[in-house]
Amino acid sequence: MKLYNIIDNSEQVSFIQATKKGLGSKQGLFFPMELPELNSDTIDSLLRMDFISRSCELILSYVGDEIVSNDLKNCVKKAFSFPVPIKYISNNISCVELFHGPTLAFKDFGGRFMAQVLSNIIDQDEKITILTATSGDTGAAISHAFHGMKNIRVVILYPKHKISTLQEKLFCTIGDNIETIAVESDFDTCQSLVKMAFNDIKLKKLISLNSANSINISRLLAQICYYFEAVSHFPKEIRNKLVVSVPSGNFGNLTAGFLAKSLGLPIKRFIAATNINDTIPRFLKSGIWNPKKTVSTISNAMDVSHPNNWSRIEEIFSRKSWKLKDLAYGSVRDEITNSSMYELAKLGYISEPHSTIAWHVLRNNLKNDEYGLFLSTAHPAKFQDIVEKATGKKIILPYALSKCSTLPTLSYSIRPKYKILRDFLLRQSK
Repeated sequence: MKLYNIIDNSEQVSFIQATKKGLGSKQGLFFPMELPELNSDTIDSLLRMDFISRSCELILSYVGDEIVSNDLKNCVKKAFSFPVPIKYISNNISCVELFHGPTLAFKDFGGRFMAQVLSNIIDQDEKITILTATSGDTGAAISHAFHGMKNIRVVILYPKHKISTLQEKLFCTIGDNIETIAVESDFDTCQSLVKMAFNDIKLKKLISLNSANSINISRLLAQICYYFEAVSHFPKEIRNKLVVSVPSGNFGNLTAGFLAKSLGLPIKRFIAATNINDTIPRFLKSGIWNPKKTVSTISNAMDVSHPNNWSRIEEIFSRKSWKLKDLAYGSVRDEITNSSMYELAKLGYISEPHSTIAWHVLRNNLKNDEYGLFLSTAHPAKFQDIVEKATGKKIILPYALSKCSTLPTLSYSIRPKYKILRDFLLRQSK
């Protein structure tokens, strides 16, 4: 698999190199040089397979012979060891639950697959520092996926006081090779600090820097797989009129959806659903790129004004000759998110804020001859107080949350200055 840097096209790397590097020069994201397309018979055959076997075939279609087939199968089997159920909401809408992994969010798919791939491809004496920013769920997925892995140090930045307490407890109580830093700012600033580190050539070499955000290509390939799994649950007559609504913050999830569609997965169209941090909906409406200051909301994982993966979406649309004006969108403020959680509860489904936004925008965009599917990306218990207040329903904490809820938080706290982060990375690595 060959990939090129979207900003610096002359930088071309293999899948293994892209997985190790994370981010290219000039902060460019890596993108596949070839976009495989599967015919309808192959797609039908894949949709009849079990999740693990199908996922191996899908990833192999990109990776080729860079990873031995048996090794890849072991990686996938260990990474995707939990179900992907469909829940029926109403006569023309369902959701796919992506939160049944160990950290109760869809990020488990990409995080665990990346961890398995890296453990398979790095040398025994090779040391890697993974630096990543999280707006809520990535931190937990990455920390649990890499915890205890020899020669891999993980440093996670997150916006202080701007993620839920239970989200924080899931990844800031682990310790060992997992270090967490609360930055006194917002997620966009955390993401900017990570990019500065990747622009620091000397630092990158000194600590072998890598990223586990959705900018890492291995995470994106993993996310393609659950789109196929979701579609496999539906009969053929529904597949051809399927509209998928994706709660969107950094836009990695939607990017994976478009890669799945590019392969040939029969999804009629996608909807990008955001909260009031609506850079993309405003851009799609006006054609003007005008990010505003990030606003804190109850759907904190979507509090992103500078979505990293948007450049990949523009790239795939250009390569496939698709039209951005065909991408539906919608943004939702907190009051509507709260009332929508209540409406969903009356329909018999308890949902957290991000997934609820996807449902609300889907319901408002769906046409009579279409069938809607929204991505349920996190367990409602991760937002216990918010969900209970909106729905009036008591949320029981799953074991994964209850066992860490009383543990001490081990995070460092820093001001949003790159020099402070750089000194931390060098000091702690000695």
